[in-house]
Amino acid sequence: MSLQVMSVVPLEKGKARIRFDDGTEVVLYKGEIRKLGIEEGCVVTEAVYDKILNEILGKRAIKRAMHLLEKQDRTERQLYDKLKQNGYPESCIESAIAYVKSYHYIDDVRYARSYIESRKAAKSLRQIERELYQKGITREDFQCAAAQLEAPDEERQILSWIEKKRFCVAQADRKETDRFIRFLLYRGYGTAVIQKVLRKCAEFADENVELHKN
Repeated sequence: MSLQVMSVVPLEKGKARIRFDDGTEVVLYKGEIRKLGIEEGCVVTEAVYDKILNEILGKRAIKRAMHLLEKQDRTERQLYDKLKQNGYPESCIESAIAYVKSYHYIDDVRYARSYIESRKAAKSLRQIERELYQKGITREDFQCAAAQLEAPDEERQILSWIEKKRFCVAQADRKETDRFIRFLLYRGYGTAVIQKVLRKCAEFADENVELHKN
């Protein structure tokens, strides 16, 4: 198999993007391009192409992945997206991810567990799940992580929102109550727990009224 170089486009930091006739693209340093004898219109042999992917970009993708993970913990999808943004070919990204996974440098269950633990005091579990889903955490990994931790006290959180919003359950009309319920639903709290807390607050308010009457 041989590939023809369709274009060599200069980039910043002494790099250039090479596009082959099969649609694939790679980013190399200009010095590497000169050593490999690559120029627009030339034909690259299978041996040279394998060297680009395995010896040059494959190793570089692993180093880049390690560097990214040294800065902060990431999900598998976050790491994939970052390597993709850096211009690495699919095969190199897959190999780099497989390498760091083999040493548990990335672990989506661990990431989810840490994320839940640091946010469960202020957020509903459902809201946390939505946030993690956007970061690439699967439902299975989320459930596995959540099962290892104590569930957040959502009743206490709703009471805290009532205090923050200065929402008076006893005095609010239907429209105000519905608006507050929608506010809580948007933050991932279930209807059952919302109604339970509001009912307790209403009962407490009624008890206070009776005490004052007596």
